[in-house]
Amino acid sequence: MAVTTSDAAALGDGFDQVVLPHLDAGYRLARWIVRNEHDAEDIVQEASLRALRYFGTFTGGNGRAWFLRIVRNTCSSRLTHGLREPADLFDEQQHRDERPSSSPETLLIRTDDARRLEQVLGALSPRGRELIRLRELEGLSYREIADALEIPIGTVMSGLARARRTLQSHSRGH
Repeated sequence: MAVTTSDAAALGDGFDQVVLPHLDAGYRLARWIVRNEHDAEDIVQEASLRALRYFGTFTGGNGRAWFLRIVRNTCSSRLTHGLREPADLFDEQQHRDERPSSSPETLLIRTDDARRLEQVLGALSPRGRELIRLRELEGLSYREIADALEIPIGTVMSGLARARRTLQSHSRGH
């Protein structure tokens, strides 16, 4: 079946509305997973092309979760081929907060806070870190997380509850 110009335009409009608003979220997720901004840019571009290629299979619903699942799967494919190790949760946050104009004392406090945060997060499983990242930093709903990770919503809820308990107990020094 040939795609007409009007079909292609309608497909493009839908794609623009479903995927393009979520490119930044896709980049942040890819950057967190692969720990490299250039690889993250490549991954988002590849994921966008995959989303465009398979847009006909999108049946509606949450475009953000659908696109983030494609980004996550693209990252997984890249990591399988040995490009990068998975990232620590707040590595990007540490680098974003450092400014040359900050005083040495401010930088020391930020570095110490980031180090303690990484230690606490290190107590989480990789799935727990991923759930916390998607919920707390990306602001996804439980349903969006379930869709993005292709897991039941109950698994999201129980995994987040476990991750939060672990974070609380470790932040208190237990």
